[in-house]
Amino acid sequence: MKDSSSNRLDSDNIGRLLFQLALPSFIGLFVMTLYNVVDAIFIGHWVGPLGIAALAIVFPVQMLAMGIGQMTGMGGASLLSRQMGAKDIDNAQKTLGNAIALTVILSGLMMVAGLVWLDPCLTQLGTSETILPYARDYMQIILIGLFFQTFAMLLSNLIRAEGNARVPMVGMIIGACLNTGLDAMFVIGFGMGVKGAALATVIGESFSTLFFASYYFSGKSCISMKWTSLLLNKKIVSGILSIGISAFAMSVATSISAIFINRLCLTYGGDLAVSVFGIINRIIMFVLMPGIVIGMGLQPIVGYNYGARRYDRVIRAIKLAMVWATFFSILAFIVMIAWPETLIAIFTNDRELIEFAGHAAKKLFGAIFFVGFIIVGSTVFQALGLAGRSFVMSMGRPVLFLIPLVVILPRFIQLEGIWLAFPLADVLTFLLSVFLLAPQIRGLMAQHQQKAQSV
Repeated sequence: MKDSSSNRLDSDNIGRLLFQLALPSFIGLFVMTLYNVVDAIFIGHWVGPLGIAALAIVFPVQMLAMGIGQMTGMGGASLLSRQMGAKDIDNAQKTLGNAIALTVILSGLMMVAGLVWLDPCLTQLGTSETILPYARDYMQIILIGLFFQTFAMLLSNLIRAEGNARVPMVGMIIGACLNTGLDAMFVIGFGMGVKGAALATVIGESFSTLFFASYYFSGKSCISMKWTSLLLNKKIVSGILSIGISAFAMSVATSISAIFINRLCLTYGGDLAVSVFGIINRIIMFVLMPGIVIGMGLQPIVGYNYGARRYDRVIRAIKLAMVWATFFSILAFIVMIAWPETLIAIFTNDRELIEFAGHAAKKLFGAIFFVGFIIVGSTVFQALGLAGRSFVMSMGRPVLFLIPLVVILPRFIQLEGIWLAFPLADVLTFLLSVFLLAPQIRGLMAQHQQKAQSV
């Protein structure tokens, strides 16, 4: 293993290190998020509200695919960073290979199942007869290119676990720039509609994946890739899944909640309400981004230093990440309450849709200032290898709070209940985060004091 990465994670100033890891992650995730956002912009302006509704219908499937990449990527990254901190290079190599093998198996199963039961799946996702042709065209191509989406997510997480955030950033920029150019060519130039947007997304993700793979085969990685490490090892697989399952569960829960919301939007507001949620879902990605990238920067710092028993650095990193994530969440809250229509107009020029979505956004983002704290708290448990608490945190918002609220509130206040379920779920999830995280921080402080006294 190269010394530069280990020295950096072990000794650099926490604030500077967090910034250096989070900034490239922010740029990379911002660009990666553009995949869905750019699709929505081109479809919104050149296909119309039904095209945006189709994206909302397929979104749960994309989240599930992303969940596979997050499960193997974040689980593998947590394991890798702790193994590198403990100088256990042999197991780090096995973790890399096993994470790749798991992703191949799970992605393949999802792709085949989705293509075989395409129309029944779309029906269960809540599509209407008018939306179905658009959703079918988009989803079919997305499923065919599923491997590239999951592998881009997997490899970017594993590379970042080494303390290298620049390579994931560059790879994502390459894919997103290609996606944007191809969107313009296929959707506008060739008039391919939603098919063109899906094809542009798949091609962009394939180039990102190839770029990430070249990093390992070029010898630039801190760990070498060996073909024998692809053989599944029960202990390694268990370690990856025990941590990564929380990220996958969160994606599954988010997918399920999106399905509920799509179906309820269709019931209480028709196709236009589904289009509203499709646009707001794209905006949510940007609102959550600061907390996510700060968590990405925090994960290798916490994992490495916890493995090296540098508890003082772990505590400082967590506190600093909490402060910055909360600051950006408050900033996002101000923007979404003050100027929602301005952002929504980026996706469509339909005046009725803009006004409808603007009203919904002001309700839906009412407590978004808690989200940064929640995301960082969940990342802490993943980085420390605390699978149980990480799982509870990941499932808390979508399953314990959001889905029940989305089901119950519309019975009393119809469509307004769907939008108000979001801020209520944010408040309840924040309280759960504080309850779970406070004793963990106290435990780290006690470990630090115990170590200091023994020196």
